[in-house]
Amino acid sequence: MKQGKISWTGKSKNQYLFTIYTKDTSFKDVDGNYIFAKKTLSSWEAIYIGEGNLETRTQDTGHLKCAEKKGFTHYHVHVHKNETTRKIEETDLIQGNTECLYENGGCNKTIDG
Repeated sequence: MKQGKISWTGKSKNQYLFTIYTKDTSFKDVDGNYIFAKKTLSSWEAIYIGEGNLETRTQDTGHLKCAEKKGFTHYHVHVHKNETTRKIEETDLIQGNTECLYENGGCNKTIDG
């Protein structure tokens, strides 16, 4: 279920507009960037940032189990087809939101996606 929009900022200071969905949402066969996010008292925290086919990637058991352990509450999704652009956005977002890194309490293993 959609719950509004949010802008995430990358290391480059580029802003990316994402749609917020409850964690029980199922996605169709569409490509984009996604964030496993956690709602805090005053903001959002990125637990995992990724890109690819939303239907399969948001249900990847490895990432989903890690995100669940870290308090994942919502998906944030930015749909777009261009793989090169998605990968650039993914890296920019990870580098600008390092709380998603495993060493900082998140689930991303590397700084570049």
